[in-house]
Amino acid sequence: MAHDFNNLLMVISSYAELMQDAIGPEHRLHRNVQEVLSASRRAADLTRQLLAFGRKQTQSLQVLDFNCVLQDISRMLPRLIGEDIELSILPHDGTGKVKLDPVQIEQVVMNLAANARDAMPQGGKLTIATCDVDLDDEYVATHPVVPAGRYVVLEVSDTGEGIEALHLPHIFEPFYTTKENGKGTGLGLATVYGIVKQSGGFIWVYSELGMGTAFKIYFPRVEARMSTSSEGDVVPDASKLHGTETLLLVEDESAVRHPALEFQKQCGYTVIEAKDGLQAIDVVHKPGGTVDLMVTDVVMPGMSGGQLAELLAEKYPDMKVLFVSGYSEQVVLRHQIASLHANFLQKPFTLKSLAAKVREVLDATTAAAAGAGQ
Repeated sequence: MAHDFNNLLMVISSYAELMQDAIGPEHRLHRNVQEVLSASRRAADLTRQLLAFGRKQTQSLQVLDFNCVLQDISRMLPRLIGEDIELSILPHDGTGKVKLDPVQIEQVVMNLAANARDAMPQGGKLTIATCDVDLDDEYVATHPVVPAGRYVVLEVSDTGEGIEALHLPHIFEPFYTTKENGKGTGLGLATVYGIVKQSGGFIWVYSELGMGTAFKIYFPRVEARMSTSSEGDVVPDASKLHGTETLLLVEDESAVRHPALEFQKQCGYTVIEAKDGLQAIDVVHKPGGTVDLMVTDVVMPGMSGGQLAELLAEKYPDMKVLFVSGYSEQVVLRHQIASLHANFLQKPFTLKSLAAKVREVLDATTAAAAGAGQ
């Protein structure tokens, strides 16, 4: 369902992007197209929430200083919670490192903060704190939620209305909500739970009616070196989307392929298109052909993107590959894709994000070659 829905969103958002670029910001329909794009993004967010709850969302794991991540997120929180809620951020000095997806962690904190805001309609206090804990077997014997081990703890507590005891066993269930109709999807805490479990963590909640609520999340500490960059993050920049290289675009959904083909040509690339692996092999084996980068869907009829990349590597050993897919991480990894780090883009994405990622992969190739020459 997620794959099919992501492909539909790709079609809607891609043609809306092309239309918006064509009519310009002064056109009377520009705002209408922007609303289509905004709705597409909200639908994509909903899909990601469902995948996160099912623990099937693609992760970009990095070794992080949790306090630094929290500091970045804290800049956005005042706008989210409003002026009538006092925000207190209490990071513990020297907190250990964790291996997490920074985007997903932002999602966790923002969802918990939004949940706390809704529980304090007349204002109150939201406290977000971190600390290190070492849990031994004796502690676990009386607190069985978390196994023994070394953890970084994120605690998010509020002074709101609290949660009735009868609701507590169900708050992480998808679509379960105690809010009024139209004021909640029931996916916020379900998403938090899914992300925490997918990240190898544990979540515990304590609440009393009228006394507020406290969530504690335990993430395993790691000793690996901290990441210095957000590898894989793509920030589309219109001035850096163009190129003159030759691309091979392989996508079995024609409604997804055609707008991507049109936009990449607008960016200056020579683009060869193919509907599947067999056609891709046929078009590139014509005399005089060259391919700098192949953009291919992962799961296709007859031949996967991974199999196609292996076959074409014999003819084009310097050809780079950018994989795209609307399927979950587990499905992608089963199709001979060894890594989802630098050269993977999760559907749905914008045409500008695709162009930026194409440029990133090609430029990384140039930089690596220059370094080798020196």
